[in-house]
Amino acid sequence: MAQAVDASKNLPSDPRNREVVFPAEGDSQLGNLETPVNSSPAVKWFINNLPAYRPGITPFRRGLEVGMAHGYLLFGPFAKLGPLRDTPNANLAGLLSSIGLVVLLTACLSLYANSNPPKALASVTVPNPPVDAFNSNESWSNFGSAFLIGGIGGAVVAYFLTLNIGLIQSLFG
Repeated sequence: MAQAVDASKNLPSDPRNREVVFPAEGDSQLGNLETPVNSSPAVKWFINNLPAYRPGITPFRRGLEVGMAHGYLLFGPFAKLGPLRDTPNANLAGLLSSIGLVVLLTACLSLYANSNPPKALASVTVPNPPVDAFNSNESWSNFGSAFLIGGIGGAVVAYFLTLNIGLIQSLFG
């Protein structure tokens, strides 16, 4: 059942929606809405501190941080939920699988970078996107190569932590 729309503001006519959802900067033509989630100070702080939006860091460092997080987090599902999870080589299979996926993701980054992506637009959550982040093929190339290095490094760290979990537990236990 469709809601009636107030034509003057292009907003649903339900008065409850007008209390919390507004067009960004009061202009409904921008195609962006201010909601309690994307315009709250905590969400803005969190998103603006992610490597992609943090001002003052190089594209290489952005890629390294993003790659490390992806490599580290991809290892677990492959090692513990993959088809070889009950074998003695489950951790090695998880390492190789996560490295393979990081390589595929790096290839996808390279393809995207060579498609001449548009520059980042300002939004409610990120009003000032960093201008030096992804504005040239060189910055995308630096980001992609650092993503590969960080992704492989993150997967290797997760592998060695999992491999030596008994030793780590004995140190703290």
